Amino acid sequence: MKLLFKGRMIALAVALAASGVSAPTWAGTAAADVARLGQDLTPTGAEKAGNKEGTIPSWEGGISKPPAGFDPSKGYVDPYAADKPLYTITGANAAQYKDKLTQGQQELLKRFPTYKINVYPTQRSYAGRPEVYAAAKAEAATVDLAAGGNGLLNVKKTQIPFPVPKSGVEVVWNHIMRDLGGSLVRFSASFPVQTNGSFTPVTRKTLLLFTASLDNPEPNRVFYYMDQLTGPANVAGEATLVHEPIDQVKESRLAWSYNPGARRVVRAPDLAYDSPGIGVDGLRTNDDFNGYNGSPDRYNWKLIGKKEMIVPYNNYKMTNKSLKYADIIKPGHINPDLARYELHRVWVVEGTLKPGSRHIYGKRVFYIDEDSWSILHSDQFDGRGELWRVREVFAMQFYDGLGIGPAGEVLYDLQARRYLAESFTNQEKPIKFGEKLKASDFSTDALRRAGN
Repeated sequence: MKLLFKGRMIALAVALAASGVSAPTWAGTAAADVARLGQDLTPTGAEKAGNKEGTIPSWEGGISKPPAGFDPSKGYVDPYAADKPLYTITGANAAQYKDKLTQGQQELLKRFPTYKINVYPTQRSYAGRPEVYAAAKAEAATVDLAAGGNGLLNVKKTQIPFPVPKSGVEVVWNHIMRDLGGSLVRFSASFPVQTNGSFTPVTRKTLLLFTASLDNPEPNRVFYYMDQLTGPANVAGEATLVHEPIDQVKESRLAWSYNPGARRVVRAPDLAYDSPGIGVDGLRTNDDFNGYNGSPDRYNWKLIGKKEMIVPYNNYKMTNKSLKYADIIKPGHINPDLARYELHRVWVVEGTLKPGSRHIYGKRVFYIDEDSWSILHSDQFDGRGELWRVREVFAMQFYDGLGIGPAGEVLYDLQARRYLAESFTNQEKPIKFGEKLKASDFSTDALRRAGN
């Protein structure tokens, strides 16, 4: 009987490992790995040392305070403005760098003769808030996956539940939970771009509050999110509200929408997964935003491993307030001279749609920064296995909020031959981090007021 039980447990472990889910009886990160945080690993679980070639430097704490002369109203000071490109990748020489390029990058280089990748010296700029580091070390040993990997158990304050991940779904949860300054108010613009490069900006105001920054948070919540369209006139006033659960086995995403024409707040249960995003002309799904968001339950997540890849990083130039949106948005793709790429170690995770589950993407491949747990690039495939949409997240360290976030995001739809640019702030008000937001700012009454 004992041998039979042991055999069944081994079979269960193998099955769970294949699906990217840890066995529920193996809770938390091993004590020996927790002890490594802040030692040979960074406080967030990355390798502190550089690579043997010297092309990736060691992590020395990142940029933890704004540089001299920083004025939010004038945009971000580029701490690496003196850096020059080490080399430029084009369609003509892409084969030389194939092992460091994603499938999506290779396809963009092939399709667009004017598309290029300027590769700069690698700068490990990520720095998190001290309380984020402390919570990661305090809770890593006890956090566990809920049934099926679709939620988390024993989470109090940590936003890095698995600093030493053993499965694909654990890496995805690190991305979902990662900190973006505790709270923020962001004004940004998005651009559904036509094939000829023409566009009409869609502007929005976004409020985000992570419950880890609250003294007495509501149970089972990751964050509160409110998004209000402010232009153009035909969509101004449309707004959405999300209360995101930690354990999505117990409770699915709570979402509402406000329609200014009807002046009504209604529940929006479909504001998730592959339903079309608002104000993006059908060019992305709701779970596309920010690289990926929402419940991971519709995919089997396979941990491919950690690789050295050329990814967007330290894109301060792209936030310059002297730039107009027409300087960034070009036919076919954004202006490549404004984008900065670097060689970084990233976790590669492949999500394959579960049998019986529904989603327009049959497969997704994420490239996730080892330092910040932010998705920097994703390739997304249709049900036939054809590469369909390619997302680039032009990351940078927000030294006034402490965290890696987007200077801008671009999703290329290879089938529609169009693209969507999002999260650009050049002609908008400055982002405000650490705003004194509270849960009541994310009530349905607050949503109604925001839409009026």
